[in-house]
Amino acid sequence: MKKPIFFTAFLGLALAASAEQFKVIAPLPADAEGSVARLVNFDTGDTIDSVIVKDKCARFEGVVDEGILARIMANGSRTPVFILEPGTISFNEKEGAAFGTMLNDQFRQLNKDINAVMQSAREAGTDEAARQAYDKYEAMLDSTINSNTDNVLGYYLFLSGKSQQMDASSLREAFKKYPAFAHFKRSQSMLGQAERREATEPGNKYVDFSVPQPDGKVVKLSDYAGNGKYTLVDYWASWCGPCIRQTRVLKEIQEKYKDDPRLQILGVAVWDKVEDTERAIEQHKLTWPCIVDAQTIPTDIYGIMGIPSIMLIGPDGTILSRDKQGDELKADVDAALAK
Repeated sequence: MKKPIFFTAFLGLALAASAEQFKVIAPLPADAEGSVARLVNFDTGDTIDSVIVKDKCARFEGVVDEGILARIMANGSRTPVFILEPGTISFNEKEGAAFGTMLNDQFRQLNKDINAVMQSAREAGTDEAARQAYDKYEAMLDSTINSNTDNVLGYYLFLSGKSQQMDASSLREAFKKYPAFAHFKRSQSMLGQAERREATEPGNKYVDFSVPQPDGKVVKLSDYAGNGKYTLVDYWASWCGPCIRQTRVLKEIQEKYKDDPRLQILGVAVWDKVEDTERAIEQHKLTWPCIVDAQTIPTDIYGIMGIPSIMLIGPDGTILSRDKQGDELKADVDAALAK
C-alpha cells in the first residue's frame, strides 16, 4: 500500500524540523593553516565534515538532531573532545575547552570545579587532603553522569571514569543501570574486550594465534605453549618503558631456572614496528625467542588494554598467572615450578 504524497512530504518536513543548526569555530595552530581540518565522531572515528583551515581557524556548519561526541583534527593536532550540538560552539584558546552551548558549558564548568578541588589538595599537601579531593572528584563525576544518563556528556564521563578498570560482569551491570550508554561503539568494544579477557583469566586454556614473520614463516603461540613446558609469555613493545623494565625481571627468572628444562620464555611484540622490535632485542640483549609484528592480534584475543602483559601458561595449556610484574611474577613462577 502506497502512502499518500502529502503524508510523505509531511514526514520529510517533520524529520528536517527535528534537526537543528550548529556552528563550530575552532582556533588551530599556525602550522595547520591551509591544511584540511576534519570534524570527527569521537565514538566511531567517522569524519562528519571537513574544511580548509583559514586564518588559523576551522569553521564548520551543519545540522544535528542529537548530541555527538566530536573532536577536530588537522595537520597532526586535535582539539579536546567536545559535544557537537545545536548552537554556536567556540573554544577557549587557553583552556582548549568548548563553550557556548548547554552541554559544553556544563562540561567546561565541571572541569573547572574538578581543577579547583585538585589545586586545593595540592596546596594542602597532605594525604588526607588528596583522599578528600579524590572523593569529591568521584562524587562530582557520579552526580553529573546520573543527571545526564540520556546524553553523550554522561556517556563521555562514564568512559572517563572507572569503566576502563571494570571487568565484564561490572560493565554488564553498568549498562543495565545506564542502558542509553550500551549502544555506543566504544561501549560495545570495551565490553567485548572485557569479555575476551574474562574468557582468558587464570584457570582457562590459552587461545592460540598465528603471526606471519618477516622471513615469510607463520609462527603460532602453540609452537611454544601447551607442549609440556611452563611458558612465560611477555607481550611488550620497544617504546614501552615499563616493558623494558620488566625484561630485567624476566632475565632474573631465566637465570634462576637456567638449568630447569621445564621453563621457557617467549616474547610477543605488539603495537610496534619490526625494525624497532629487532633493535630493542639486540640493545637489551633479550636471548629468548620473540614473535615480532603481532600488532593487535593477541591483544584483541586476550583483551589486553596495556603492556607489559605477562602470562604464565602451564604444561597442559592452562593459564596459571596473568598481568603480574616484579616480585609477584617471580612468586607465581616459583609456586608453579615448586610443584
